[in-house]
Amino acid sequence: MVVGDFAIETETLVVGAGPGGYVAAIRAAQLGQKVTIVEKGNLGGVCLNVGCIPSKALISASHRYEQAKHSEEMGIKAENVTVDFSKVQEWKASIVKKLTGGVEGLLKGNKVDIVKGEAYFVDANTVRVVNGDSAQTYTFKNAILATGSRPIELPNFKFSGRILDSTGALNLGEIPKSLVVIGGGYIGIELGTAYANFGAKVTILEGAGEILSGFEKQMVSIIKRRLKNKGVEVVTNALAKGAEERADGVTVTYEANGETKTIDADYVLVTVGRRPNTDELGLEQIGIKMNNRGLIEVDQQCRTSVPNIFAIGDIVPGPALAHKASYEGKVAAEAIAGHPSVVDYIAIPAVVFSDPECASVGYFEQQAKEEGIDVITAKFPFAANGRALSLNDTDGFLKLVVRKEDGVVIGAQIIGPNASDMIAELGLAIEAGMTAEDIALTIHAHPTLGEIAMEAAEVALGTPIHIIAK
Repeated sequence: MVVGDFAIETETLVVGAGPGGYVAAIRAAQLGQKVTIVEKGNLGGVCLNVGCIPSKALISASHRYEQAKHSEEMGIKAENVTVDFSKVQEWKASIVKKLTGGVEGLLKGNKVDIVKGEAYFVDANTVRVVNGDSAQTYTFKNAILATGSRPIELPNFKFSGRILDSTGALNLGEIPKSLVVIGGGYIGIELGTAYANFGAKVTILEGAGEILSGFEKQMVSIIKRRLKNKGVEVVTNALAKGAEERADGVTVTYEANGETKTIDADYVLVTVGRRPNTDELGLEQIGIKMNNRGLIEVDQQCRTSVPNIFAIGDIVPGPALAHKASYEGKVAAEAIAGHPSVVDYIAIPAVVFSDPECASVGYFEQQAKEEGIDVITAKFPFAANGRALSLNDTDGFLKLVVRKEDGVVIGAQIIGPNASDMIAELGLAIEAGMTAEDIALTIHAHPTLGEIAMEAAEVALGTPIHIIAK
């Protein structure tokens, strides 16, 4: 039974302790606010517990295994390479535990009160936090909503033993012999690639005409070639119709090219998007405006239609990215403190840990042209870089999008090894309003992959050194 209580007062209440919420709470505390953070699950949210971090651990382990089996070209041959998948899972869990424990330490170190339970809004200054059979009321001056999102469940693919969401796929106790992935977005590609590296026969069913629709075709074509080399079958314009689950596997029915087909697999992974967690907070009764997708409408300071309540991360419009949520969390905390902070998304990067990795920041060439911006583009291939050659990983290129009138870099795309790390330099360049000349004049260490940014900038200036100018 729920016990009655006296309200506990706080200045800033944060609901959700994922990468948006815990960052917002820490920044608010740094600015002198008394902060309480409410989390119904584990600290760190989806990202640290069942998303970004464990998936990258699994991907890294799969690459190690693949490299151990296929390094003959470098004179390295290993026999009887095996995977102890339970050990892989233990190692992955240890990373998650270390990071979530770190989040708890950071919150406590900044004197943030941590409360376990589910928050339900009573009014614009009051929430009721329920944890099991107990409940506590909290009053606040300002609140930051950071409740994240959850996987979308298709009607004919209810999550169960053999039909998995991303969490289930990350926590498998075995490497499947075969896996069907429904959805060719970044989650499907990343996890499909990881299990293909471990030796699974993977089939990807994508409803649209292309996988990774947010990236340029030339980038996607390199990823598709690598997937094919791993034995992965990619079927586009495929409509998943249903699944018949058995004790030892699942049969997926789909439609492609006007034909109905079936495929048998050990498991099916459904990655068709995520749904914002805004439906069980009581937001409607306090007048918070949402769009027809359940996303909360906010202004440039992440303020909702209720002036003292802010929202960040997956529950507001824009890409569902952990680093976007963290960034918005800082903006919201600073806005509450009276700072003139506003969001500016021009230099927000997007990364896919595919094989090879791909990353983008700022404008794509086509996007710039559609907005009437006259641009020049410059590419430099990984194949002409000494470090890439020494890594035996030369697929891909770096592309700069440069405003023609003043040479300012407004966009960059990378596909190749370590693209996820390399994109940071280009994000900084865009954020700082740097020109291609600024990057070209920056001395880059040799031999490194980072030199490719300098080389591409020289291409933009018409003075390339290590490729022939066209």
